[in-house]
Amino acid sequence: MHRNGSSGVEGGEEVTERGQDDRGQNPFDPERLRLSQNFIERTTSRRIVSAVQVRKPNRQEYFRVHPSTELRLEALLLDFKQEGMTYLVDPEIGRALPGEAVAKMLYLAITRQGAILLWPVRLPDEQGNLDHYNASAHRAATAAETTWVRIAANRGAGAYDIYEALDQASEPEWPEMRLGQLLELAFKTRFIDSLDHPVVRGLLGE
Repeated sequence: MHRNGSSGVEGGEEVTERGQDDRGQNPFDPERLRLSQNFIERTTSRRIVSAVQVRKPNRQEYFRVHPSTELRLEALLLDFKQEGMTYLVDPEIGRALPGEAVAKMLYLAITRQGAILLWPVRLPDEQGNLDHYNASAHRAATAAETTWVRIAANRGAGAYDIYEALDQASEPEWPEMRLGQLLELAFKTRFIDSLDHPVVRGLLGE
């Protein structure tokens, strides 16, 4: 039987009917139970990124873009429509593929669902010309450095509309990876560094 005035022993400490342990503290005090802001940061596990997608965020995805210029890349990309695949092209090989290998910016982006993207956006040509869709995509990338946004094509305007999320409380959890590691995950089997590459040979009619 429990002694009068007590409700039992929990966790090795006697808790009284007044809700206090034997040290005179309330074990259910909210201030005692509330997690600190850096609790998650102090956990012993971290996410290992196993896939990086090369694509534009879809119209229903809110996303952020990493603000560091060290985590983006101006590169030559080739969209091989027969396979629906995007290839990274060595600049030396790109000279043999005029009109096929296109200069684009690869932005590191992350969706609210945690998908890691390298988002390719066309760069201006040698005359500085750029269509409205890609120009608005660059503006969206700049906005996404500090704000969760999504984009949707506006066919009438020939550009993307940019929408800010109403809830901006959460911050993205960026992978602790260098750009080279992200590129390898994204393009390990889709890197054209030789004229003997099957995609190049097919485009050259061989």
